[in-house]
Amino acid sequence: MPMSVADHLATLRAEGELLAAAADRTDLDTPVPTCPDWTLRDLLRHIGGVHRWAGYYVTTGYAEETSEELDRELMETWGDDAELVGWFRAGHAALVTALTEAPDSLACWTFLPAPSPLAFWARRQAHETAIHRVDAQAAAGRITGVAPEFGADGLDELLLRFLTRRRHRPDGWGAPTRLGLTATDIDRRWLVTISESGVRGDDRPDAAACAAADCVITATASDLYHLMWNRRDHAGLTVTGRPDVLDRWRTTMAVRWS
Repeated sequence: MPMSVADHLATLRAEGELLAAAADRTDLDTPVPTCPDWTLRDLLRHIGGVHRWAGYYVTTGYAEETSEELDRELMETWGDDAELVGWFRAGHAALVTALTEAPDSLACWTFLPAPSPLAFWARRQAHETAIHRVDAQAAAGRITGVAPEFGADGLDELLLRFLTRRRHRPDGWGAPTRLGLTATDIDRRWLVTISESGVRGDDRPDAAACAAADCVITATASDLYHLMWNRRDHAGLTVTGRPDVLDRWRTTMAVRWS
C-alpha cells in the first residue's frame, strides 16, 4: 500500500528530530563522510535552507520554479554557529506545520510526478530529510536505518522519478546495464536499466528478470535505500554478478535537491 501524506509527515517530523539530535552532539567542523567536502555546518545550512525553500512553495502557492536570487534569499538565512542547530530546528518545524495545515487542494510548483502538490512536497521532504539525517549521523558516528515501507518508498521515488529525468543521463556509461534489487524484509523488487540515454526503473519485475540482471543486490529495504542514494557501500550485502556496476553507480549517479 502506498504511503499516505500523513505517513510522510510523521516520517519528516521524526527524521528532522533525529538529524537535530545528531547535530547537537557533534562539532560543526566535523567532516561528513557521506558528503565529501562538507562539514556538519555545511549540511545544516543546506537542509535548513531546503526546508525553508520547500515551505515557501507550500505557504504561498508559488507556481513557478524559484530564481537563484530568491533561492538565496530563502535559504541563506542562518546566523552564527551558536544558533545553527536552532535555526535548523525552526525551519524544520515550520515546514512540518505548513504541510500539516495545507489543504488537499494545495496548488503550487512541483518537479516530479505525484498525486497532488501536497503529496509531492510531503514525500520529497521526508526523503530529503531522511537522507541528510544519515549524513548527520555519519558525522556523529552511528547511522540508523529506516522502516521497510519507507525504504521501499524512497527507492520508488529515486528510481522511478528522480533519476528518470533528462538531467540524470549518465554520460559515458557505455552499453546498457541492468541492476536488480531484492528486498529481504518487504515483498518488493526493482529492475533498473542504466544507459547513456538515461535510467529506466521497473518496480514490478518478476523474480527471474531481477535475478538475470548484470548485478543483483539482496538486502533489507533500508540498506538498498542507503546504497542507491550512495550513503553506504555494498560491503556486507549479498551481491551477485558484477559488483563493478555498483562502483560505477557510485561515481556516476548524483541527485540534487531539486
